[in-house]
Amino acid sequence: MRQIHDFGMKLAALGGLLFLLSWNCAAHEIRPAIVTIEVADAAYDIKIALNAEALIAGVGPEHSDTNEAPEAKTYNSMRALPPSELKTRIGEFTARWLDGIRLEFDDRRAPMSIVSIDVPETTDPALARISTIRLVGPAPVGASTMRWAYAKTFGASVVRLMREGANPIEVGWLRDGKQSDAVLLRGSHLDSGAKILLSYISVGFTHIVPEGLDHILFVLGLYLLAARWRPLLLQVTAFTVAHSITLGLGLYGYVNVPSSIVEPMIALSIVYVAVENILTSKLSVWRPFVVFAFGLLHGLGFASVLREVGLQRGDYAMGLIGFNIGVELGQLTVITVAFFLTGYWFKAKPWYRQRIVWPASAAIALTGAFWAVERVWFA
Repeated sequence: MRQIHDFGMKLAALGGLLFLLSWNCAAHEIRPAIVTIEVADAAYDIKIALNAEALIAGVGPEHSDTNEAPEAKTYNSMRALPPSELKTRIGEFTARWLDGIRLEFDDRRAPMSIVSIDVPETTDPALARISTIRLVGPAPVGASTMRWAYAKTFGASVVRLMREGANPIEVGWLRDGKQSDAVLLRGSHLDSGAKILLSYISVGFTHIVPEGLDHILFVLGLYLLAARWRPLLLQVTAFTVAHSITLGLGLYGYVNVPSSIVEPMIALSIVYVAVENILTSKLSVWRPFVVFAFGLLHGLGFASVLREVGLQRGDYAMGLIGFNIGVELGQLTVITVAFFLTGYWFKAKPWYRQRIVWPASAAIALTGAFWAVERVWFA
């Protein structure tokens, strides 16, 4: 009864904190540009959905959060602009922007021009505003392949090709100015399914290592409780099952929790597991259940990533499998590196908890707490 009472008290306290911290820094997250290319009748039509304020302010892709960038003040001021003024600013920037876009047909660069700029009203200050710019141009008659590149300074781009009379093709999630592989404009694209699988394995892995610092710290928090396989396996299994459930449900639209709730909870989950590592050295009966609950939150965060990169519904299954595999490989990489740096050498030492677990957990907890405070007061 005592354990049940303690468990209930902890959940109640956790719920209260989550309520207080149910804010979000989504307005400051830097998402890739979503590029949809349609090729038909010797012409192409491109729609690019992007965070124009971050682009014009010059917030570089090296920042995962606009608040980290020197241009944060400029970015935040631009977010307050009405659509008409931001549209004007985008128009002033387009010459430089077009220089950083390269669309090729049979390895020859295609000319392009902007035909429309759609800037929505800012209805929720907690969310980044996504504008849509439409480009058009001629596609050479008889061209067999297409390639796409987006300047490194503009950040990542997620690209898909809509071919006339054929299924859409996921061109890829391109980073660091990398040019896409040549994509067939007609005929069968035999490796489409395998390419989606491999592409999203890479997306899932990089979402953990190196880009997912919050997920890395959470997994390290699980590892630090005890450098033994049994308690670690119980926690990781609970976490994996949970985030797999909500990743699938969230992607297919059965569960849709706003990121303004999910992200602060993820930050708090980091604090929770780290503080508990300092308070106890054993796997309690309720810890796997708490980890499972946090795994549900992390899965919703993963689902938002897949939804926002424009994964087509027909490719959900392959993308979901690939992304989940990538996430698991990322988590295993974090645990393996941590084990060989600390547990393999020192777990039997009498000072292991005092010199490794406590300082590392304290650093993790402070980082998570800083993120939580930042998202509440500086969002």
